[in-house]
Amino acid sequence: MKRNDITLHARHRDKLQALLAHPRGHEGAAYMLLGKSEIAQDPWDLEPRTRYTSYEVIAIPQEDRVDASDKHVTWNTNSFAQLCRRAKEEGLVPAIVHSHPGGFDGFSDQDDRNERDLFTMARNRNGEGTRLVSVVQVGDGLYRARVWEDDMTPLPCHRVTVIGTRLEIQSTDVPTPTETLARQALAFGPEVNGLLKQLSVAVVGCGGTGSPVIQLLARLGVGRIVVIDDDVVEHSNLNRLYGATRKDADHAVPKVDVMAREVTMMGLDVEIRSMNGWVDAPHIRDALKSCDVIFGCTDDHAGRLYLNRVAHFYLIPVIDVGLVLMPRDDGEPGLLEMAARVSVLFPTSACHGCRGTVDRVRAREEDLQRSDPAEYERQKTEAYVRGGGNPAPAVGTFTSEAATMAVNELLAGLVDFRGGGGWIWQRYRKLDKGFERSQAAQPRPDCPVCGSEEYWGLGDVVPFLDRIG
Repeated sequence: MKRNDITLHARHRDKLQALLAHPRGHEGAAYMLLGKSEIAQDPWDLEPRTRYTSYEVIAIPQEDRVDASDKHVTWNTNSFAQLCRRAKEEGLVPAIVHSHPGGFDGFSDQDDRNERDLFTMARNRNGEGTRLVSVVQVGDGLYRARVWEDDMTPLPCHRVTVIGTRLEIQSTDVPTPTETLARQALAFGPEVNGLLKQLSVAVVGCGGTGSPVIQLLARLGVGRIVVIDDDVVEHSNLNRLYGATRKDADHAVPKVDVMAREVTMMGLDVEIRSMNGWVDAPHIRDALKSCDVIFGCTDDHAGRLYLNRVAHFYLIPVIDVGLVLMPRDDGEPGLLEMAARVSVLFPTSACHGCRGTVDRVRAREEDLQRSDPAEYERQKTEAYVRGGGNPAPAVGTFTSEAATMAVNELLAGLVDFRGGGGWIWQRYRKLDKGFERSQAAQPRPDCPVCGSEEYWGLGDVVPFLDRIG
C-alpha cells in the first residue's frame, strides 16, 4: 500500500485548534488547502509515497454552519464548493477537518458517509484524479488523517507531523525500544528513542562536518539516513573525514560509500542509503522530499540556497552547518577568525538570504562552474567571476564541534532539553573566544522565499521549486 503522510506547520495547527474549540464541547469543523509532493521511490523501501503539507487553514463561514453537538457537526456545502474551486485553480488538495472533543480516536460510520459524499462532489467538480484529505482532531491535539482517492475505501495516513520550533510526530507505528539506547532514555525520557527511530534524515555533504553528523545521528538511533555528496575521498580529507582511510583516498572512493560502510559496520539497525550527485540533481529530489529533517553540511553557496527553498516548499527543517577558519592576511601562520554557525531554516524564520549567511553572487558562479565549465573559465579570465582561491584551513576538532552543535539542535527540536521552546534559529560559537550567541534575524518583507507565504508548504510545482534556469 502506498504510504501517505501529512505535515502541519505549527501555526496552522494552532489556528485549527482555535477554530475547532467550542465552549460547550461541541464538535467543530474547518477547511485546509494542502500542498502535495509525489515521491516515486522512497530511498529506503523503494516504494511510492505521497506527503501532504499544510498550505492554508480556512474557517467555514458562519452562514454555512447548520448544527453541532458533542457528537456531530454539520454545515452546508456552498463554502466546500469554493474550496474545491480554489484547489483546482492553485494546484492544491482540499481537506476537511473536524474534531472529536470526547476523545473518540478514529473515524465514525457517519464520517465515512459524509466524506464519501463530499469526495464525490469534489470529483464531479474537479475531475478525475481529485483527492480529498480528511483530518480529525481527537481531544485537544491528537490528529488522525486519511485520503480519499476513490469513493470506495479511504487510504490511511500513517503519520501526522507538526513542525514549528518543535518536531512533533504522531504515528500509528511506534517502534519497540532497544537496550542499546537505554542510557539515552535516562537522559531524555523513554519517548526520545522511539521518535529518533521514526525519523528519516538526509545529510547533504559528507566532508568535515557531514561525516561526524552522520556518525552522531547513527549512534543516537535515527532510523533512516540518506547521505548525499558528489565528491571522493582525497588524502587532504583524512584529518577530518570520519571513517575514511588512506586506502579510500588511494582509490578515490566516493565519500557517500565510506559513510554507508561505516554506519553499516556499527550494527545499530540504522537503514542508510548513499546517493552520489549534486544536491540539485533531479535523481536526488525524491530522497530529499522523503525526509523529516535535512542537515546541510555543504560548503557551497548554491547548495545552501537550494536547500533553503526545499525547507519552505516542503516544510522540511534544514539544519545548516557553517564553519569559518579565516587565515591571517599577513602571511604569518594563525587565524583571524574561528567560528561555527548552525542555522535552522523553516517557514516563519529568516532564510539564508535575509540572514546574510550566503553570497548570491558566489552561488550563481558555482552553478555556472558546474553547468558550463567552459563559460565559467571564460568569465573568470575576463574577471566576471572570481577564481578558486587557496584552500581553506580545516581542523578536525573544529569541524566536529560544529557537527555536534547541529545534532544537538535536532535533539532540542525533539525534546527541548534547554527548556526554551525548541531549537534556536541561529547560533554562533566563537571557537577561539569560548562564547556563544544566538541571532534573531527577521525575514525581509520583500524576500521572495521567507517574506511571503506564497511558497510555504506548496509542495510540487513545475519548474521544481519554481527555479528558472
